[in-house]
Amino acid sequence: MRFRRRRQCFPSCSSLHEVDEDEIYWRRRRGDEELEWSHSSTHVILKLAQCFTNAMVGPRSWIGGIFNRSGNKKNDKFQYPLSPLQEERLQRLQDRIHIPYDEMCIEHQEALRALWDVAFPDVELKGLISEQWKEMGWQGANPSTDFRGCGFISLENLLFFSRTFPASFRRLLWKEGGNRATWEYPFAVAGINISYMLIQMLDLKSAKPKCIPGLNFMRLLGENEEAFDILFCVTFELMDAQWLAMHASYMEFNEVLQVTREQLERELSLEDIHRIEDLPAYNLLLL
Repeated sequence: MRFRRRRQCFPSCSSLHEVDEDEIYWRRRRGDEELEWSHSSTHVILKLAQCFTNAMVGPRSWIGGIFNRSGNKKNDKFQYPLSPLQEERLQRLQDRIHIPYDEMCIEHQEALRALWDVAFPDVELKGLISEQWKEMGWQGANPSTDFRGCGFISLENLLFFSRTFPASFRRLLWKEGGNRATWEYPFAVAGINISYMLIQMLDLKSAKPKCIPGLNFMRLLGENEEAFDILFCVTFELMDAQWLAMHASYMEFNEVLQVTREQLERELSLEDIHRIEDLPAYNLLLL
């Protein structure tokens, strides 16, 4: 099997411009008018999904950078008590979040090899440090250096995606469908950014989420302990869809990811969302 080489180019931190408050306000107003989807508008998603696919990400020092500037506003008025089951599952999820990737840990090494085997079943991996990893969208020959931005959970998310929704995983990995950019985003590092974004968006490092999307996510977690991993897959598809719909280039990744985040926040704030499958964007995984 010959690898398909894709030229990757990453924006430097200096190229990421700051947006003033007025621009953010009006952009979000426009987003509310143009992108707000109700739970009953699944047909809109299906239509958009026909021309959707992909996103992009930057250097290691950039992972998580834009999310620190746009955290969720917390509102104590909307807090409600968690059930014992929700508390138990939240604690287990938080325990996962705090596990760093350890390249000397056999379990972590095996998970990384398993990801390779799913992505390239017919290609023998030469080693955990190899130029081959760049084919999956890692930034260098040693994937462990990219995990510094989020930890072991980001590898678990990618592995879950590859096993649970293999067709979707392969489509995004190989950039199939849609009018692709000349320089495509690196798939694996994009996944790390998504994991980081979700942790920040849902306020999962707090003792208890205080933002509305985070609190509503607790309901989904109570229904399905894999809700976070499934939400990762949904988000990857949604980001890819926004990338194609916006005809974005790699320098516009910040905007694509921000629009993706805002759409997820809206969907997680809908009153009739009781299961992860109720999210309108979940339908993107079924195409």
